[in-house]
Amino acid sequence: MRIVNMGEWPLAPEDEGRHEPGGEPLWNESWYYDFVAEDGSLGGYVRLGLYPAWGRAWYWACLVTADGERVAVIDHEAPLPGPGLSVSGDGYTASHATVERFRSAHVHLASKELSLDLEWRTEGGVYGYAITPRYEVPCVVTGTIGGVPFRGYGERDHSWGVRDWWSISWLWSSGRLEDGSFVHGMRPNFGMELPWPAFAVPPGGELEHVAGFSAATVFDGDRPSETVLGFPGRATTVRPVAFAPVTLTSPDGKVAEFPRAMCRFESEDGRTGWGWTEWHQPPGWRDHLWQPSQQA
Repeated sequence: MRIVNMGEWPLAPEDEGRHEPGGEPLWNESWYYDFVAEDGSLGGYVRLGLYPAWGRAWYWACLVTADGERVAVIDHEAPLPGPGLSVSGDGYTASHATVERFRSAHVHLASKELSLDLEWRTEGGVYGYAITPRYEVPCVVTGTIGGVPFRGYGERDHSWGVRDWWSISWLWSSGRLEDGSFVHGMRPNFGMELPWPAFAVPPGGELEHVAGFSAATVFDGDRPSETVLGFPGRATTVRPVAFAPVTLTSPDGKVAEFPRAMCRFESEDGRTGWGWTEWHQPPGWRDHLWQPSQQA
C-alpha cells in the first residue's frame, strides 16, 4: 500500500481510528464516503462529523440521479457515537467501519428514505494533506443501494482538527476518468496561492502528488456552473450534474451553504469521467478569491 504523506505529522494505519479531541469549540473529526456509478447515472455521499464540544454529531447521507432526483437523510442533532461509529436518529440507523486499515471501509444505512450497504476498496494508495491532519483514499465502490447491486468509484477521507465552516470557503474535487485515472484537488480561498493538496492515479498505477495545482470557478447566481481544475499539463473541467446541498448553522446563528454536487469531468485531452465537487460558501463567500491570484 503506497502512502504519500505531504504533512509533517506521522500518517499510519492507526489514524483510521478516532483521535483524542482538542478542546476548541470547532474541533471536529469527520469521515466522508462518496460514490458515482460507472455511467454517471447516480451518485451519493455520506458524512459523519463528531463535535465533542457541542455534545453531538452531524450525519448526512445524500443520493442523486443524473435526471434530478434527490433523497437525503440529514441530522445535525445525532448523539455522539460510542467506541464505534454507529449513529441513529429519527427514522434511521447507520454504521461506518474500517474493514482493513487503509484498504477497505464499509458503510451501512437503513432508513425509510434511503438504504445503503457499500464497501470502499482502495485504488492506488493513500494521500495525506500538508495543511491539516487529513487523508484521502481513491476507491472502487461496490454493494447495494436500496437492495439493488451497485458498482462504481469514489473517494473516502478522514480529517480531525479545527474546522470553521463559517469563515473559510473552499473548492474540493475528486473524480475518475474513463481510462481508469483518478484525480483530486483542493483549494481553500485564503487570498494567496500555496502548494495545494492534489494527486493523480494513472490507470492501474500508484498515487502521485501533483505539484502546481490551481482552480478557477465560475458561478451562475449562487450556484457554481463550472470549475477548471488546473492540473499542470492536463487541466480538467468539472460541471455540476446534480446538487446535494446542506445548510449549516453555527451555535451562534451564522449560516453557511454547502453546495456539493455530482459532476461530469472532462480533461483537455478529451477523456471524460464522473466524481464529486464541493464549493463551500460561508458568510461573505462572494468576496473570496475563487480564481487563482496574480501571485501564483
